[in-house]
Amino acid sequence: MSDDKELLETPDENKENPKKDEYEKICFMCRRPESKAGKMIDLPNHIHICTDCMQRSFDTMNNSNINYDDLMKNMPNISMIDLSSLQNQIPKNQQVKKKQPREKAAQKVFDIKSIPAPHKIKASLDEYVIGQDYAKKVMSVAVYNHYKRVFADCADEVEIEKSNMLMIGPTGSGKTYMVKTLARLLDVPLAIADATSLTEAGYIGDDIESVVSKLLAAADNDVEKAEHGIIFIDEIDKIAKKKNTNQRDVSGEAVQQGMLKLLEGSEIEVPVGANSKNAMVPLTTVNTRNILFICGGAFPDLEGIIKERLNKSASIGFNADLKDKYDHDNKILEKVTVDDLRKFGMIPEFLGRLPIIFTLSGLTRDMLVDILKEPKNAILKQYQKLLALDEVKLEFEEGALEAIADMALDKHTGARALRAILEEYMLDIMYEIPKDDSIGEVIITEDYIRHTGGPRILLRGQEMPQLEVHE
Repeated sequence: MSDDKELLETPDENKENPKKDEYEKICFMCRRPESKAGKMIDLPNHIHICTDCMQRSFDTMNNSNINYDDLMKNMPNISMIDLSSLQNQIPKNQQVKKKQPREKAAQKVFDIKSIPAPHKIKASLDEYVIGQDYAKKVMSVAVYNHYKRVFADCADEVEIEKSNMLMIGPTGSGKTYMVKTLARLLDVPLAIADATSLTEAGYIGDDIESVVSKLLAAADNDVEKAEHGIIFIDEIDKIAKKKNTNQRDVSGEAVQQGMLKLLEGSEIEVPVGANSKNAMVPLTTVNTRNILFICGGAFPDLEGIIKERLNKSASIGFNADLKDKYDHDNKILEKVTVDDLRKFGMIPEFLGRLPIIFTLSGLTRDMLVDILKEPKNAILKQYQKLLALDEVKLEFEEGALEAIADMALDKHTGARALRAILEEYMLDIMYEIPKDDSIGEVIITEDYIRHTGGPRILLRGQEMPQLEVHE
């Protein structure tokens, strides 16, 4: 028996490579990590087999009616089998990091003393996001309370509920950008998922657990770190209940029902390094109790539902309002209620797990001008840095910025339109400038933006006629 044990065991490879100790051993047959399958049996060339699979193999051999004498005659020499070809069968993105003791893991992320106060979170968001003061204030308080809840002491039996959020705002108003900035500020893992690809389990598409798999990948497969992360589910309005349909709603109401356990907080098995479960992908358990879920969507038909409700309540009697009173109200989304969202197609159980609902306003002309030049990584600053590498100064006239903002408003795609417009106008300038080393400054004029002139080009120390730019 001792000889057999010597054959199965190999020197501990973790002593040769300390980094190996960060990841769990995974059974080569059932693909379960050591934390779920138990202690592994080590074979040569870094192959690990769990005791269940090894016992199952022995039972199969003992219970089968095989003539081993005939079998061994035709069996090739075991030394001819190249086990080294099997050692890299488990890719790195499917390896699970070992869980650290809770005190050490919590300290690695951050503790309750290092959580920024709400006014500091909002001040950091102000540096990158223009406007949306109410949304930034709500988000700052909700995040602050959430992480206080994560590290709070529950000895007094007062358990704080999760503060999951629902953001409603038109396209290009900064929903995703605010969440990205927030995660970068707090230095926590962030996963951004698209609700349009989610389907009920068993159907073509991503399973609901795939959003947690993305967070686990963002945390470098560190389960403890992922359990303190943020998941942003965009396009949440696309999983509303389908109206007037007799078919099974596998990408609408069924997805909302499947997400209930995630939002509430439960232990779920998620695939590591993949979006769907299969026999060749290891699984690990993640507790979503301390994961902050933020859902966002444009809800394009919600304005009509709100107007219909407001007109019903204000169109009866002598003091009735006109029916078109709310047609030109830019802040109509701020009047949204849970009943409006339920009528849109969101089920009550889903809305009940998103207690914080707030809206983002549409961008105005002045806000678009500020977005161009005010944030830390403003689009204009990016182009100025690009030309500065060629030792050329770039300036924009105020009228030019207003003209760009007017064009962006016409496109109805929010701040995303600004980049597309600037790319169009800066193409020829970025192409022509490197040709001439004598150019020292470029001034983008309003006439150039409105196609009635060109940009002003200044040589180093003197002025030059306008540069010919193709329109």
